[in-house]
Amino acid sequence: MNTLMDRLGAALLGCAMAAPAMAHGEQEALKSVAEFFKRATVVAGPTAVDCTLSSGTKTRCFSITVKPEPGSYTPGPWCPMQGTDGPDRSGIWLKDGQVLDADGAFMGGLAQRYQDPNWKMVDPKTGKINVTDSREACAAAARPDVDPKYRNYCVQCLPEYLEADHQTYVIPLEPQAPGRQNDVRQSGAGVAFNGVRLDGPAPVEAILGAYTIAPFDDCGGHVNLHAGYHYHAVTDCLNKSAPAATHGAQIGMALDGHTIFAQLAADGQAPADLDRCNGHSVQGLGYHYHAGAPGGNSILACLSAEAGCALEGDAQTCDASQVRRPPPPGGGPAPR
Repeated sequence: MNTLMDRLGAALLGCAMAAPAMAHGEQEALKSVAEFFKRATVVAGPTAVDCTLSSGTKTRCFSITVKPEPGSYTPGPWCPMQGTDGPDRSGIWLKDGQVLDADGAFMGGLAQRYQDPNWKMVDPKTGKINVTDSREACAAAARPDVDPKYRNYCVQCLPEYLEADHQTYVIPLEPQAPGRQNDVRQSGAGVAFNGVRLDGPAPVEAILGAYTIAPFDDCGGHVNLHAGYHYHAVTDCLNKSAPAATHGAQIGMALDGHTIFAQLAADGQAPADLDRCNGHSVQGLGYHYHAGAPGGNSILACLSAEAGCALEGDAQTCDASQVRRPPPPGGGPAPR
């Protein structure tokens, strides 16, 4: 017999539920959700709520409020302080599908790596690297329009800078197929089993364009003042501690209600039949996603069904149709 975790994708998020709005069905679904997030720091929930999804569909969702605390490890480190600091004192960077150590040698070689002499991260006299060291510096440097005085800075924001220490995820009990696929750059991809956000791609071009580097820790995560600690890559930190399933490790739930598995299936191979969003269907499990390769800066390429909400702070009501989406590649107005 399959375990509860094996059935979660099919029974809860793969649409095997015949009537998710029925009280009994909802209660069983909520038990499965609670079991899945048992290693998260849960503040409230899960509870069943009314919600409006990204294409305007009104349905029933589960709501769970969690702290972005991985529990099994302490986030960091991120920025090296000296040009001589090795990988044990620094995080990682993602480039061209590769996971690179963002150590002192990496910082000192940015001019050559990016073929641009304006990179000057390491002071040639002292070996010191400029690193943001306050909430104010984080706020000024970790934004799309980086304050010019933080050019050639390694940007790190610390968990203690956060004002709101929790997020609420509102996710449909039954996925609702949209007229088109949903971009994850605004909403994020979903939430990991430990309560940490699985985000969309990091804005690497904006970061590099300001001559800054905002490393991730070895687990693929870093901090911003809105989402807190969150992942841009799925590494063994999640893969080796995620709930086991016959198809591999279930690392999280997508905002559209489908489950997310590790990049590799249980046989150690990456599925060859994934669609544009990194999803496919397996008999007995239904449709689900597989996380992208760690170096790709893309946990999911898109969402195949309508997205729910990732709410900051004390917000509770989910109307994802009001979330403004990013402009399509090549410019143009941002769709609603």
